[in-house]
Amino acid sequence: MKTLILAEKPSVGRNIADALKCKTRHDGYLEGENHIITWAFGHLLTLYDCKDYDKSMEKWDINKFPYIPQHFKYKVKTQGGYNSKIDTGAKKQLNIIKSLIDRNDVDRIITATDFDREGELISTLIYQYINVEKPVYRILINEWTEDEIRRGLNKLKTNDEMLNLQSAGISRQWLDWVIGINFTTVSTLKYARGKGNVLNVGRVLMPTLKMVYDREMEIEKFNSQKYYELYVNFKAKNGKYKGKFFHDKLEKFPKRESVEKLKNEIDGKDGTVISIDEENKKEIPPVLFNMTNLQGYMTSKHKGWTADKALKVAQSLYEKKLITYPRTSSTALEESLKDKAKKVLDVHKKGLSCEKEIIFSESKRIFNNDKVESHSAIIPTYIIPRVLTPDEQKLYDAIKERFLVQFMEAAEFKVTEVITMIKGEKFDRLFKTKGKVMVKEGYLKLSSDKKKKDEILISLDKDETVKNISSKIEEKSTKPPAHHTEKTLLKAMETCGKNRSSRDEDDKEEEASMEVLKGYSIGTAATRAEIIKKLKDTKYIKTQGKSLLITEKGKKLVEIFPIKELLDTDYTGRMEKALYDIEKGKLDQKTFLDYIFKFTFNGVQKIKRDRFITIGVSENIKNETKQS
Repeated sequence: MKTLILAEKPSVGRNIADALKCKTRHDGYLEGENHIITWAFGHLLTLYDCKDYDKSMEKWDINKFPYIPQHFKYKVKTQGGYNSKIDTGAKKQLNIIKSLIDRNDVDRIITATDFDREGELISTLIYQYINVEKPVYRILINEWTEDEIRRGLNKLKTNDEMLNLQSAGISRQWLDWVIGINFTTVSTLKYARGKGNVLNVGRVLMPTLKMVYDREMEIEKFNSQKYYELYVNFKAKNGKYKGKFFHDKLEKFPKRESVEKLKNEIDGKDGTVISIDEENKKEIPPVLFNMTNLQGYMTSKHKGWTADKALKVAQSLYEKKLITYPRTSSTALEESLKDKAKKVLDVHKKGLSCEKEIIFSESKRIFNNDKVESHSAIIPTYIIPRVLTPDEQKLYDAIKERFLVQFMEAAEFKVTEVITMIKGEKFDRLFKTKGKVMVKEGYLKLSSDKKKKDEILISLDKDETVKNISSKIEEKSTKPPAHHTEKTLLKAMETCGKNRSSRDEDDKEEEASMEVLKGYSIGTAATRAEIIKKLKDTKYIKTQGKSLLITEKGKKLVEIFPIKELLDTDYTGRMEKALYDIEKGKLDQKTFLDYIFKFTFNGVQKIKRDRFITIGVSENIKNETKQS
């Protein structure tokens, strides 16, 4: 008897076939002595459109909404838009899968689609559509190398163990269909004017748009304030240095007159070095990549990269068996992967100039089950790439480097702070000077990130008298917050809009210990790039350099849309958390969907009662479209 294995894509199917020596090619599958490998093309099935349930709904009529089917039905996916024909390739592959399942010599099926909510949904819908009665198992692996495939086949899960994940996938699909179809249709009929002007509304699209809107409003309403700083140039026996005036931890002062008075008070007076504090500080390597951090890194480092592009290139490397599963939210590895990680490390450090400085470690910072959700962080596999496209090479090098530096020592710096005092008329006036010098390169020896220049401070002695050779008042202004970029918007989606330090967390230790509340986010690692792309495609936002700006159409939609819950990041985060709880068996699917159906029904009624406000395709929107 033979086992049928269902992969998500042909490329993954071929990887499995190579590992299991299935060399006989057929139309839509590969066969070996003990296994048959077939595949989907992603989603082969899609939910019915409204018109499939009721032909009278071909013409949009606001009075026919809200529309929530009594029973959700599926059809073979179509080739494109609303009125397009059935995808013949999908139909053909479904028939091939069915014929293989029905074979008398096939006694069981193994699901090998991606081990996540969407991958499980793809296979579940196929089995339901075909009405499979043979036993189904699930392989749980993180990469498509031969070693990992064979390991996974020895640790199969039963289909019953996947039921919660399947429920979460189906719930997500029904949730998005009900909200998307109803609110998009009714909003378009109520507010939109202009040919082809559809107002796309979705549970993830809207709060993401609102975050861009909120940042834009912050910038628009920002009132820049002038402030003043006082600097003195000192001359010591070993050279010159500059000090900045401070008082009670304040370094910026709102009134020029007071700073000028202070300048006149200390001009021409010598100073004394009253303290020299030296401290050695360590800078540890940034954490392993998850998808959000990888997308942020690539979009900020390389011109022309988008989150969507980074995801597609990573997916290509994954299907080529060169990296582990990319659509992960974890920045650590499962503790069971220590032996595998050591093997990968030994392969990739070989021949490097700093090879001896890359030493395997079982650090909790790298291997930590508490920080892994479904899939471990992204790392390279033991396979050395042969030929990569330029884009694949850039992304692969980033992942490989990030993995290697985990096993190198921290960089070390000597940070010096000098306080110089000038006697004032009544008070001692204090000036601060800082210096920072690298004393050990550590992981920065391998890092391709721009290394910070040393801020060298001359050698000074405590109680040394120094000459005040000049002073200067610098006028500066407070700056508004920066526009969102793809990097910052992705991070905001991951944390559900919760504020964090504005520093680049990829390069900070706090990122290693920070844990996002599990399941509480906007979208998933797999979908966030697609949402940002859709915001651009719908002309709700546009790009200007690396900045994301809201369009007039997007701004007006946010301002007039009456269902404020759909604009609320916290509300959307709770929906995502509910799906996570269904996946973990903590929430009943029916309870959740009944709530969503009621919310949709009430929301549609509210829009129908709303006053008429037109969101048309104005000249501003047309011009914005041309510019973006």
